[in-house]
Amino acid sequence: MARTITAAAFVSLDGVMQAPGGPTEDTTGGFDQGGWVFKLWDEGVEDTLGALFSGEYDLLLGRRTYDIFAAHWPYAEGDEKPMSEAFDKAAKYVVTRGRQPLEWQSSHRLGSIADIAALKKSDGPRLIVQGSSTIYPGLIEAGLIDELILMIYPVILGSGKRLFGAGTPVDRLTMTGHTVTAKGTVIATYRPGGALPHYPAEGPIPSTSAREQDRQRRMKEGTW
Repeated sequence: MARTITAAAFVSLDGVMQAPGGPTEDTTGGFDQGGWVFKLWDEGVEDTLGALFSGEYDLLLGRRTYDIFAAHWPYAEGDEKPMSEAFDKAAKYVVTRGRQPLEWQSSHRLGSIADIAALKKSDGPRLIVQGSSTIYPGLIEAGLIDELILMIYPVILGSGKRLFGAGTPVDRLTMTGHTVTAKGTVIATYRPGGALPHYPAEGPIPSTSAREQDRQRRMKEGTW
């Protein structure tokens, strides 16, 4: 039976998804707000993650997210031990063009979006994407994401890596569910929604005034 791909991400109101889990998780670019998710953690988010990681699954990760996970989860103890054991058991499919060793058990290298598409056609449990912002443009363009869960925190971070960064194609999503947690995190679930419609014939007609024509000219010239 072919697999499905569920992508789930923590994101701020201004689209930042960098280093949600801890202060030192990812400080690249001078990002100093790591661990922002846990500043507003509540049961609604915990319940969402509990449902996401129930049953069997494998992980689909970009190389940097894999590095973060591989340096933490195999060594986790205490309350994190059940998740550590589940992640150890799951296959980890790592999208990377590099040849660095993937030493965490059950780790497998994927070199391209085409490799992900082939993996999705294979038999196995569902695939869950965590973090890994760099693989989103390719996944969206290839139509490989079956479900997208965004946990949108009521916080503005100002800088940091965006979930949908440069190269993300135009796409349309259909919301299939939403809830708001006690601390105001919006948990929204989407599925692919097809192509974005054309501008409607009944939409507002652009002005043809001389001032608007001058504005259009300056936009093209980059002087607006």
